[in-house]
Amino acid sequence: QVQLVESGGGLVQAGGSLRLSCAASGRTFSTYAVGMGWFRQAPGKEREFVGAITWSGGRTYYADSVKGRFIISRDNAKNTVYLQMNTLKPEDTAVYYCAAESSWQLLLSRPHYWGQGTQVTVSS
Repeated sequence: QVQLVESGGGLVQAGGSLRLSCAASGRTFSTYAVGMGWFRQAPGKEREFVGAITWSGGRTYYADSVKGRFIISRDNAKNTVYLQMNTLKPEDTAVYYCAAESSWQLLLSRPHYWGQGTQVTVSS
C-alpha cells in the first residue's frame, strides 16, 4: 500500500504564492512509483491534471493552464513532492490532490493512489 498526505493549502490573495507538499509512505513506495503528480478539482468541475514529476531524473510535465506559474520538485530522500504555486489566480481555487502511479501514462491520467486533498483558495 502507498499512503500520500498533502499539506500547505490555505487562503491567498490573487498574485500570491503557496507551496504544497505531498509526503509518500508505504512499504513498497520507493520501488513502486515512477513519480508523483498533482491534480485539482474546483467546485462543480471535474478533477483535472496539474503536473507531474518522475522520481528518476526529475522530468516534469505541466498542464498549459499552470505552465510558467507552477513548479514541481521532489526530495527523494524524504519521498516528498512539492508544488510551488506562483502568481495565483482566482481560477486556481480548488482542492489539490497528489497522486502516485507505477507508469507515467497512468500517472498523467488515471493514477491509482491519491492523497486526501488540500484546499487552496485564491481571493480576488
